[in-house]
Amino acid sequence: MTLEGCVTKLQNTWIWGVLMIPWGGLTVLLDAVVILLLAPFLGGKRAFFTIGPLWARQMFWVGGVQLEVHGWENLPEDIRSEKQPVIFMSNHQSNLDPPVLISALPVPAVYISKKELKWVPLVGWAAGLGGTLFIDRGNREAAVRSIYQAAAEIRGGKTVVIFPEGTRTRTGKLGPFKKGGFAMALDAGVPIVPLATVGGFHVMPPGSFRMHPGRYTILIGNPVDPRTFPDRDSLLKEVRRNIEALVETAQGLA
Repeated sequence: MTLEGCVTKLQNTWIWGVLMIPWGGLTVLLDAVVILLLAPFLGGKRAFFTIGPLWARQMFWVGGVQLEVHGWENLPEDIRSEKQPVIFMSNHQSNLDPPVLISALPVPAVYISKKELKWVPLVGWAAGLGGTLFIDRGNREAAVRSIYQAAAEIRGGKTVVIFPEGTRTRTGKLGPFKKGGFAMALDAGVPIVPLATVGGFHVMPPGSFRMHPGRYTILIGNPVDPRTFPDRDSLLKEVRRNIEALVETAQGLA
């Protein structure tokens, strides 16, 4: 058996999967420390998007996860060159989806997260330096204010990633979409780029912290202009239709 075959066989054992859990925890803390140390020299955003993808890639390499990205080259040049901020919207299959997309998307794209993460030592601080938008989901009025503040930051040039389902799927199927992200998109007036993120349901199933070898396929669709829709409901339906079609296509590629 070749060395590559031996490594693949080892990665498929349960003990390797279990050992990946403390390894992931340890390396994410080290990753956060390095970001904090580099931030004074590189700036917070640059430090985060230099080190963050490296953490994700080493996890995929150690865990036997292959990453494929399709469709980036079809996006308009203004988006690919970061001149045009956008809102990436993706289905949500796994806890691994955020680091996968940080690694897969060639432009810095920040996340919208609950405000509690902001105060988590090291990891939350690093996320804040990377530009994460924190929202108070437990307070409706505060959440609405946060959405409008986020829209203003997007208009100012910040590209974000949103999982409109709000939480990971428990069945592998696309769940209901929440409306907050679409209200934000209408207010920001920037394109929505639909994504399909397929593979996470197998690589890290719901309720599990164990990583399984497998393939992640990211399929990037055509931008949707919110300004051409009369309200958030019609915009939601169109983006959902796009994501459903992309997921089906990505499953065929996986």
